Amino acid sequence: MARHFTGASQGILGGFFAGTTPNWPGDQDRLCIVGMTGSGKTHAALWHLSRRNFNEKPWVVYDFKVDEFINSIPGTVELGVNSPAPEHPGLYIVHPVPEDDDELVDKQMTDIWKHEDIGVYVDEGYMVSSKNKGFRKLLTQGRSKHIPMIILSQRPVWMDKFVFTESEFKQVFRLQNSGDIGKMEEYIPFDLSRRLPPRHSYYYDTVDDALMVMKPVPDQDAIRAKFEKQLAGMRQVL
Repeated sequence: MARHFTGASQGILGGFFAGTTPNWPGDQDRLCIVGMTGSGKTHAALWHLSRRNFNEKPWVVYDFKVDEFINSIPGTVELGVNSPAPEHPGLYIVHPVPEDDDELVDKQMTDIWKHEDIGVYVDEGYMVSSKNKGFRKLLTQGRSKHIPMIILSQRPVWMDKFVFTESEFKQVFRLQNSGDIGKMEEYIPFDLSRRLPPRHSYYYDTVDDALMVMKPVPDQDAIRAKFEKQLAGMRQVL
């Protein structure tokens, strides 16, 4: 039976049912987040990212859609799609053009794989070319290289299967298509067809085989403030 948590007033740590405390992705783990447009997946993904260690290692964000929220984060660094893997801690945003930049994205992801110890965030992972060998290397071999990943998609059926088989954590927001729901149930052995309230999600821990229901994360201003505080602390150290 699935374990459920409700979180505090906005779904953050604390106040879980029956003393249940969820496991959150660690420094080697992969998290995939799926959901239809407007379901809250990007919002949740950036909340997860705001809690990661980009003050200790580089995190590269692949923003194929030029997402407004992603690009409103203060203190990020623009990284060209033809640039090598970054050396220093921080948040680096890449804006690839699907199809036009496929080879460059492959090369850059391969460079990240070679460099090791870099986090990777991919908004709309289905836009990564199916021929991208670097992406497959990150998914299948990234754990041993300390390359954590956060990967989003609105259509699970379009995604590389290794996104799901290699992700220790999966978060599922509202999906409209029965095929997408069925795809996720191939990797999450629970019934995901029950509709949740808006911006709520199923959160699945593969290792513990635990399914939980998560409330909405804090609002965008709170998430931006968390990014700004951490990045400002890095600048003071430098």
